[in-house]
Amino acid sequence: MPVHDEQWEDRQKTIRQVLTRRVVRTQGQLTEILREHGFEVTQSSVSRDLADLRAVKRNGRYVAPGSDGIGAPVTELREIASSIREFHPAGSSLLVVRTPPGRATLVAMALDRAGWPEMAGCIAGDDTVFVATQGRSQQAVLSMLLGRLVKESINA
Repeated sequence: MPVHDEQWEDRQKTIRQVLTRRVVRTQGQLTEILREHGFEVTQSSVSRDLADLRAVKRNGRYVAPGSDGIGAPVTELREIASSIREFHPAGSSLLVVRTPPGRATLVAMALDRAGWPEMAGCIAGDDTVFVATQGRSQQAVLSMLLGRLVKESINA
């Protein structure tokens, strides 16, 4: 049975929060973030913490259980999913997302907070969000992720 230090529970909670709010690509990066939060950690203790949390590396970033792996808290993404009426590619590096009037800004903010590495950025109007990607493959991944969100909101 592993022995946990006094900071273990607080550190685990902080790691979960960090992984749902930020893109963390390496254990070294997470080590630095935890140090900024006042934890004295080493890369090996961070490695053990990630294993304890059952965090996995997906699409080049660490993902905590309870997160769908795209950065923003799952609940926020699910809330905006019901505001996505349709989406489609426009060219090789742009997705057009249609929303009800007045909802595009909320959708764009949630997408920005998701921290999807495939997304270069987005611009919102009243009922349309333009999501820029680096290219066709990133566009395809974002389409798949948006499709999954919309499908889950319909089935909920």
